Amino acid sequence: MGKKSGSVALVGAGCGGLDWLTVRGLHLLRRCDAVVYDDLIGGDILGEAPETAERYYMGKRSGKHSAAQEEITAALIRLAKQGKTVVRLKGGDPFVFGRGGEELLALEKAGIPWEVVPGISSAIAIPGAAGIPVTHRQMSRSVHIVTGHTAAAGLPADLEEAARCGGTLVILMGLGNLETITARLMAAGKAPETPAAVVSGGNSRHPATVRGTLADIGERTRTAGVEAPAVIVVGETAALDLSPAPARPLEGIRVGLTGTAAMADKLRIALREQGASVCQVEKSVVEPLDADFDWERLADGRRRWIVLTSGNGVRLLFDHLRDAGVDLRRLYCCRFAVIGAATGAALERCGILPDLCPEEYTSRGLGEALCRSAEPDEEILLFRSDKASPVLGELLRERGLLYREIPLYTLRADASAADQSREQLPELDYLVFSSAGGVELFYDTVGPVPEGPVCVCIGPVTAAALEKRLDRPFLTSPDISAGGIVETILAAERAKTEDR
Repeated sequence: MGKKSGSVALVGAGCGGLDWLTVRGLHLLRRCDAVVYDDLIGGDILGEAPETAERYYMGKRSGKHSAAQEEITAALIRLAKQGKTVVRLKGGDPFVFGRGGEELLALEKAGIPWEVVPGISSAIAIPGAAGIPVTHRQMSRSVHIVTGHTAAAGLPADLEEAARCGGTLVILMGLGNLETITARLMAAGKAPETPAAVVSGGNSRHPATVRGTLADIGERTRTAGVEAPAVIVVGETAALDLSPAPARPLEGIRVGLTGTAAMADKLRIALREQGASVCQVEKSVVEPLDADFDWERLADGRRRWIVLTSGNGVRLLFDHLRDAGVDLRRLYCCRFAVIGAATGAALERCGILPDLCPEEYTSRGLGEALCRSAEPDEEILLFRSDKASPVLGELLRERGLLYREIPLYTLRADASAADQSREQLPELDYLVFSSAGGVELFYDTVGPVPEGPVCVCIGPVTAAALEKRLDRPFLTSPDISAGGIVETILAAERAKTEDR
């Protein structure tokens, strides 16, 4: 059998989160063997690559080049020649000042099969997200996109010609030369009162929008402390503000997620609905364990409790029952207890309604409810993670109830994106922990929480684990759910507003 032929897909990742990636790009990413990615690629986009895919960070940002272009091209060729299907993730569009043409020429020369997936360019999307259309029938019938930073680290020689064009002028990678650019545009005939704007958005660490005129936009931008990457817009449309109103309550707030993909997905959707920018800085992977249990015992007609404390536990329990050929109708003597509404909903999706769900969604709340409901001779089986809180078992043991732990899974950290996580952390406003085990995995994989982000824990058990590690105040959600986390962050932001 011949060696597998490798290939490279240059995929434009847009300039936002996963929502801004094309369907074709997502399709290729989910099936790749390796991903080579630039700076400012959303963590949720990277999370779509297979867990087994090799990840190579080769960010390129003004003043902070992680890898030379030659190194990037060499890596693409090397990986493809190893027979790997490679996705080269580039911010925005690969052909809009993204050096995609250079990479493709090198791939072509090396005989590597390739394809290009266009992306949403920052030249259009970043102004658009700030309410600035780059064209408008009454104001601007054309748009001209130029670079504000050439390969020779200077300004483009034809900037004066661009100044004499009508329509909207969009300048990329020009923040460091902003005042020189505006001076040259005015010297070439652009009126000082021409509207201008500088917008830093998308996956930028510090989103900002500054509006002014050609004469004062440099000073206004400097005063506002805008950081690269940023897009400069010059022309009548730069005075428009067609952004949605009113702003969502978490607009501009950056939240880092930890934990499993299932919880992160719930949080990501809920937080984005409130306007937050979300990335996953630590990913916990659910790893099934070989359960030492005779599944036929559950169908022996004896009354017992089946206790579930997570959606993962529910899924794996029913996987085991199916694999063992146990007909669910034979579980008629079993009663089911769940730790909370989310676990109960997972159980209902398997066709079984929970017999017990405590008012307080914690291990202690579940343990106290079981102590009130279980008969002394009823066996209690705890199907959960091997890293689960010991509180539940301790309560049952204190009351003299018969129970047994059957670990169905463990959690391990996906260390592939740990380096990028460390870079993102100081820029976050909030860092969410959704389990006690997740706290331990985070510290083992990523390291200590830096100054900057406010930590948010999903409940008291997670809070107790973080308290052992962190010597500063943090927030704890009273409701152990994704919605509770979101409400905790919203309340913190409201408190900031009231204090101002």
